[in-house]
Amino acid sequence: MYSSLLLHSKRCIELHKSRTFRAISVKLLQNESPFRNPFSSSPSTVQSDSVLNLLTSYGFTSTQISRIITTYPRLLTLDAETSLLPKLQSLQSRGASTSDLTEIISKVPKILSKRGAKSTALYFDFIKDIIHNDGKSSHSSTIIGKQGNKMRNVTVLREMGVPQRFLFSLLVSESQPVCGKEKFEMSVKKVVEMGFDPATSKFVQALHVFYEMSERTIEEKVSVYNKLGFRVEEVWEMFNKWPYSLKFSEKKITQTFETLKRCGLGDEEVVAVMKKRPECMRASEEKITSCVETFLGIGFSGEEFVSMVKCFPTCVGLSAENVRRKVEFLVGEMGWELKDVVGIPPVLGYSLEKRMVPRCGVVRALVEKGVMMGRESGIPPMSSVLACSDKVFLNRFVMKHGKLVPELMAIFAGDKRKVKGLCVSVS
Repeated sequence: MYSSLLLHSKRCIELHKSRTFRAISVKLLQNESPFRNPFSSSPSTVQSDSVLNLLTSYGFTSTQISRIITTYPRLLTLDAETSLLPKLQSLQSRGASTSDLTEIISKVPKILSKRGAKSTALYFDFIKDIIHNDGKSSHSSTIIGKQGNKMRNVTVLREMGVPQRFLFSLLVSESQPVCGKEKFEMSVKKVVEMGFDPATSKFVQALHVFYEMSERTIEEKVSVYNKLGFRVEEVWEMFNKWPYSLKFSEKKITQTFETLKRCGLGDEEVVAVMKKRPECMRASEEKITSCVETFLGIGFSGEEFVSMVKCFPTCVGLSAENVRRKVEFLVGEMGWELKDVVGIPPVLGYSLEKRMVPRCGVVRALVEKGVMMGRESGIPPMSSVLACSDKVFLNRFVMKHGKLVPELMAIFAGDKRKVKGLCVSVS
């Protein structure tokens, strides 16, 4: 079964690649100890501290522990002595080196949630094979039962080119996409035949959808969209962009559609928005309503909001604080106008700290030095500053300024001491 599945998958992948080629010739607890318990006043403090101390005693670095509790925060609620220690001791007694132990657990901390030391050891060994033996497990074929079947299916996905980070999450997940035999095989075939690249998260998302939903259920979801004005091919276009678009209930799909209409969009405009960014369906009715109130409260007109949603549908999922801080910075600090934001709303999706402040710091420095004299406002168009790649920005505003290059590069690299006149908090 597996060899034929792999052969079929590889043929389909190559076919889709050739078609494509022809078609398109948490900062963790900032300013505090990285391991300080955020619930320090709760009774669980001692327990979580015990977990952190245990990990430290087994050689985990601060970076690895940060990754572990960021990836799997529930680990802090487990009992260090009765749940975690026996598993770590068992792995060590079986010959696991400190480097293997810390590397594997920091990558897949959820294996410590598996019941019993034996189960943890099976997953540990399999993950070690995946990491160190180019994905070829030396023992998964000998393991029987659900665990062995899961591992064999994960091996198939690995040989198809699914990256480690997706494999590991599938392996330790409680959901079912890598369980079973025939159903797994059928689901993978459907995903591959639709042209999803195994190296992307969309491949895994599509696998979830096809495994968890029957053909009848999928047809019913397509019918829901069809009744709202989507053509069948448009529904599948959305699925290709974001497979989870078929996982929503009829109530949720209809509710999102009607909420966007109440924002001022017509039926065809809503269809266009959802086709462009189907992820906007994740936003709740309350979130979208709050978003409208935020934009209108800042000073945008209803027509301008509709224009921004049509261009950048993701804006309906932004928090009120996020939008306010960015607009205050762009308009209040930098001197651009609201109409500039309306013209390129995707800027609201850029990071304030990593993109806006460094780039605007460079521009502000050039204005203060008189380098940009000659423009009416002194500030270049927002699009030329923010809506371009780092390479283009550097060539446009940094590299051609000779003696100023070191200072400008320091600002661009995020040296806040060099950024003058930008009164914005980026914490």
